[in-house]
Amino acid sequence: MTVVRTEQPGDEEAIRGVNLAAFPSADEADLVDALRRDAAWLPGLSFVAESDDQVVGHLLLTRATVSGENGEGTPVLALGPMAVLPAWHDHGIGSALVRAAIESARDGGETLIVVLGHPWFYPKFGFRPARAMGLEPPGPWPDPAWMALSLQSDVSQTRGTVHFAAPFAAE
Repeated sequence: MTVVRTEQPGDEEAIRGVNLAAFPSADEADLVDALRRDAAWLPGLSFVAESDDQVVGHLLLTRATVSGENGEGTPVLALGPMAVLPAWHDHGIGSALVRAAIESARDGGETLIVVLGHPWFYPKFGFRPARAMGLEPPGPWPDPAWMALSLQSDVSQTRGTVHFAAPFAAE
């Protein structure tokens, strides 16, 4: 049985191992470590999927902001990185992590989550093209992969450029 829970002290090494196994380089694992030391880190918004006492997946939400138009300084969440051990792909681990993150963010009063991710995966959770919502990415990102999920009904007033935490720029 797989359980999704928030990251706890002592999970760092296992989370790093999941990211190292899931991606072709150490960039994402290094990014998670850097975000943990950054002001964008939000306690309770780093999630692990665990099966038989082994961490098999990880998803992180960190603080981002929107600037410009009428979104000046508006806090939002950035989803990523998300990683699942290759042997656990196609077991619903990623979906369980995304659902837990969305629920926790919504319960915490957050308004919006943005992601640069697979356009075939995230729409099933309600993510839609972010540019169509008036949200510009911080770089030249492709439209299909730049998505956002509104967690509150009044978020349509948030428009502008999304700025991620500084460690993302080093990635």
